[in-house]
Amino acid sequence: MPPPAIKTVRDLIYWQYAAIMTGAATGRKNDWGLRMSFVKKLKSGEIVWSTSVKEWLLEMENANICIYCGATENLTIEHILPRSRGGEDVADNVVRVCRSCNSSKGAEGLYEWRGLEAKNSHHRIAEGKYLKYLYTLHERNGTLDCTLKDLCPCCLKQKCVEEKHDEKFTLYCIEGYFAHRGKAEAPRGNTPQTRRAEGVNQPMPG
Repeated sequence: MPPPAIKTVRDLIYWQYAAIMTGAATGRKNDWGLRMSFVKKLKSGEIVWSTSVKEWLLEMENANICIYCGATENLTIEHILPRSRGGEDVADNVVRVCRSCNSSKGAEGLYEWRGLEAKNSHHRIAEGKYLKYLYTLHERNGTLDCTLKDLCPCCLKQKCVEEKHDEKFTLYCIEGYFAHRGKAEAPRGNTPQTRRAEGVNQPMPG
């Protein structure tokens, strides 16, 4: 689980992206001190994450392999956030994968597919794109500053219960928010901004 200082969707996305940065810098993603330092710098704007152009250039270095398993045959396009979850057919949301991985992942988000135990073992490019895309969607929906109580229960509630992450702020929260919504759009009344405008003080369930 993330440390107590990680309270909002924005914090959690930066926290997981900081793991990628920490791994690149030291080879060890579990250096929490360095990760938190990266989080603070990302939030302050002292450092920024890599651009879509840089991600594309990195992808092109290995354009003919599956980004998930390394296979070189039967490649296709994969929407990291599935279309059924509101994922768009845009470059920031697609990677090249083999048909086997595409079929295995199906309509699940990246973290839901492989589980939280594997959260730090995803391909750097795929996970980096995914986190930035989720950031964009939450920013669009006005949910970047939402906390656990704003998001829970989400549509991955049962998975959280089964894996004993119930009532805990995990990566399922930031991708499960879009599960089964049909489009990446917050329902009315589910953001702090909307609730303030309506004079509602208590968070409504996701």
